[in-house]
Amino acid sequence: MDFAKKLIKLREDKGLSQYEVADRLGIKRPRYNAWEQGLAKPRADMIKKLAEFFEVSPDYLLGFESNQDIPAWATRKDIRDFKKMLEEDAPVMFDGVPLDKEDKEKVLKVMEAIFWDAKKKNKRKPIDE
Repeated sequence: MDFAKKLIKLREDKGLSQYEVADRLGIKRPRYNAWEQGLAKPRADMIKKLAEFFEVSPDYLLGFESNQDIPAWATRKDIRDFKKMLEEDAPVMFDGVPLDKEDKEKVLKVMEAIFWDAKKKNKRKPIDE
């Protein structure tokens, strides 16, 4: 999915109009519209603002990361740790029976949500000295 389509999907997922997004970003609607139409691309500082607003990573917006569920606060190491966990090729079993591909993907999505939640909690814990 290209940048413009990602913006449209993210905006629609939030149930917002172009006017509302532009207003919250502090820009005019025609500027935002040009991004959604693929006529222009935002500067780096605005990419960061868009990522924070839509709660995705800048890498996702720019097409370097395909998973929009990765939180904006995740570091490259966090993402690498998560990918390593997912790449383990062990079968996912339920009651001793391997799950089919569709069910395995569902389980991995749940694991992903749990992983990011735990990672966020761990980042907030004060370090004992």
